[in-house]
Amino acid sequence: MSIHISEKAAERIRKGLEHENTPDGGLRLGVRGGGCSGLNYVMKFEAEKRPGDKIFEEYGAKVFVDLKSYLYLKGVTLDWQGVLMQEGFTFINPNAAKTCSCGLSFTI
Repeated sequence: MSIHISEKAAERIRKGLEHENTPDGGLRLGVRGGGCSGLNYVMKFEAEKRPGDKIFEEYGAKVFVDLKSYLYLKGVTLDWQGVLMQEGFTFINPNAAKTCSCGLSFTI
Protein backbone atom coordinates (compact mmCIF):
# COMPACT_ATOMS: atom_id res chain seq x y z
CA MET A 1 0.00 0.00 0.00
CA SER A 2 1.33 3.41 -0.84
CA ILE A 3 0.75 7.02 0.09
CA HIS A 4 -0.96 9.04 -2.59
CA ILE A 5 -0.31 12.70 -3.38
CA SER A 6 -2.98 14.71 -5.15
CA GLU A 7 -1.97 17.00 -7.98
CA LYS A 8 -2.78 20.09 -5.85
CA ALA A 9 -0.75 18.76 -2.91
CA ALA A 10 2.18 17.98 -5.21
CA GLU A 11 2.13 21.54 -6.53
CA ARG A 12 2.26 22.92 -2.96
CA ILE A 13 5.07 20.54 -2.01
CA ARG A 14 7.13 21.66 -5.01
CA LYS A 15 6.50 25.33 -4.16
CA GLY A 16 7.47 24.74 -0.53
CA LEU A 17 10.68 23.00 -1.52
CA GLU A 18 11.57 25.87 -3.85
CA HIS A 19 10.92 28.33 -1.02
CA GLU A 20 13.17 26.25 1.29
CA ASN A 21 15.81 26.19 -1.48
CA THR A 22 15.72 22.37 -1.58
CA PRO A 23 14.05 21.63 -4.94
CA ASP A 24 15.32 18.02 -4.99
CA GLY A 25 14.03 17.24 -1.48
CA GLY A 26 10.65 16.14 -0.25
CA LEU A 27 7.98 16.55 2.37
CA ARG A 28 8.47 14.39 5.46
CA LEU A 29 5.20 12.96 6.78
CA GLY A 30 5.09 11.43 10.20
CA VAL A 31 2.93 10.61 13.17
CA ARG A 32 3.50 11.38 16.85
CA GLY A 33 1.45 11.00 19.99
CA GLY A 34 -0.69 13.93 21.07
CA GLY A 35 -3.56 16.04 19.88
CA CYS A 36 -7.19 15.76 20.82
CA SER A 37 -7.62 12.34 19.17
CA GLY A 38 -4.37 10.68 20.29
CA LEU A 39 -2.08 10.94 17.24
CA ASN A 40 -0.93 13.99 15.28
CA TYR A 41 0.28 14.27 11.72
CA VAL A 42 3.63 16.04 11.42
CA MET A 43 5.13 17.55 8.28
CA LYS A 44 8.48 19.12 7.46
CA PHE A 45 10.35 19.91 4.26
CA GLU A 46 13.67 18.06 4.04
CA ALA A 47 16.55 18.15 1.58
CA GLU A 48 16.94 14.36 1.41
CA LYS A 49 15.59 11.08 2.69
CA ARG A 50 16.88 9.35 5.81
CA PRO A 51 18.12 5.75 5.93
CA GLY A 52 15.16 3.36 6.07
CA ASP A 53 12.60 5.87 4.75
CA LYS A 54 9.89 4.85 2.35
CA ILE A 55 9.67 7.27 -0.58
CA PHE A 56 6.49 8.04 -2.50
CA GLU A 57 6.43 10.24 -5.59
CA GLU A 58 3.57 11.55 -7.70
CA TYR A 59 3.27 14.58 -9.98
CA GLY A 60 6.95 15.40 -9.43
CA ALA A 61 6.69 15.68 -5.62
CA LYS A 62 8.31 13.34 -3.10
CA VAL A 63 7.09 12.30 0.34
CA PHE A 64 9.45 10.69 2.89
CA VAL A 65 7.98 8.47 5.64
CA ASP A 66 9.83 6.63 8.41
CA LEU A 67 8.84 2.99 8.93
CA LYS A 68 7.10 3.55 12.29
CA SER A 69 4.90 6.33 10.91
CA TYR A 70 4.17 4.27 7.80
CA LEU A 71 2.24 1.78 9.95
CA TYR A 72 -0.34 4.55 10.56
CA LEU A 73 -0.13 6.20 7.14
CA LYS A 74 -0.56 3.23 4.75
CA GLY A 75 -3.11 4.17 2.12
CA VAL A 76 -3.29 7.86 3.07
CA THR A 77 -4.07 10.43 0.39
CA LEU A 78 -2.43 13.81 0.94
CA ASP A 79 -4.45 16.62 -0.59
CA TRP A 80 -4.43 20.42 -0.59
CA GLN A 81 -7.58 22.42 -0.01
CA GLY A 82 -8.06 26.13 -0.14
CA VAL A 83 -11.29 27.70 0.98
CA LEU A 84 -12.22 31.24 1.92
CA MET A 85 -10.90 31.23 5.49
CA GLN A 86 -8.58 28.21 5.50
CA GLU A 87 -5.91 26.71 3.31
CA GLY A 88 -3.63 23.72 3.86
CA PHE A 89 -2.84 20.05 3.50
CA THR A 90 -5.57 17.56 4.31
CA PHE A 91 -5.31 13.84 5.03
CA ILE A 92 -7.69 11.16 3.86
CA ASN A 93 -6.68 8.29 6.12
CA PRO A 94 -8.51 4.97 5.72
CA ASN A 95 -6.84 3.74 8.94
CA ALA A 96 -8.35 6.44 11.16
CA ALA A 97 -11.27 5.34 13.29
CA LYS A 98 -11.88 8.92 14.44
CA THR A 99 -10.50 12.36 13.57
CA CYS A 100 -10.79 15.72 15.26
CA SER A 101 -12.47 18.70 13.61
CA CYS A 102 -9.17 20.29 12.56
CA GLY A 103 -8.17 17.15 10.63
CA LEU A 104 -4.64 17.04 12.05
CA SER A 105 -5.33 14.58 14.85
CA PHE A 106 -6.69 11.03 14.64
CA THR A 107 -7.03 7.71 16.41
CA ILE A 108 -6.70 4.17 15.08
